[in-house]
Amino acid sequence: MQSKTSLSRRHLLKWAGAGTTVAIASAVLPNFGISAALAAELGDGDIGVLNYAYALEQLEAAFYTQALENPFGNMQVNDQRILQQIRDHEIAHRDFLKRALGSNAIPALEVDFSAVDFSSRASVLGTADVFENLGVAAYNGAGQLISTPDYLVAAGSIVSVEARHAAAIADLLRPFSAEAAGRGNVDHKGLDKALLPSMVLPKAAPFIVTEVTAATLP
Repeated sequence: MQSKTSLSRRHLLKWAGAGTTVAIASAVLPNFGISAALAAELGDGDIGVLNYAYALEQLEAAFYTQALENPFGNMQVNDQRILQQIRDHEIAHRDFLKRALGSNAIPALEVDFSAVDFSSRASVLGTADVFENLGVAAYNGAGQLISTPDYLVAAGSIVSVEARHAAAIADLLRPFSAEAAGRGNVDHKGLDKALLPSMVLPKAAPFIVTEVTAATLP
């Protein structure tokens, strides 16, 4: 029986070995409409970090799903293709983390995208740009908090895909510009930003109705 305080090594290695080829998960999302009064405490140690990642992947998966269910009027074929690929990746990330966490996983989060104008290409892609770069910074910042090597390998595999997403969205927003190469998000040493959970969660909070707390994460 799988320990409540550890993740399945087999599941982690199976996913991490897939590289950037992510299997397309079911298009049916779990019900996000849980009670807003229900809080989600992430927990401590590696479990807390992975629940933190799971919360962010829930947010991204829900966002891209809603964007494609309510496509903006001038959505081009390339827009749709890229958004669908990103959606499928985020669903796969979310479902992988949920399976790996097992009974330690936080509940499905209730999200709120009322601030996003899904009829506007600029609003949708601008929000996607924020989410993807925030996700990269979140994984980079959380790496130092992970103590189990297998977990760090899995997180490294995910963040590399998130960085590809950020570049793809930047190219849709600003074709043939330096933005796709990370300008504004990569420092003078050629490194992406790295933010701790205490810096990331407040930025994600306006889009999450469920109270997410991280009492033991920095």
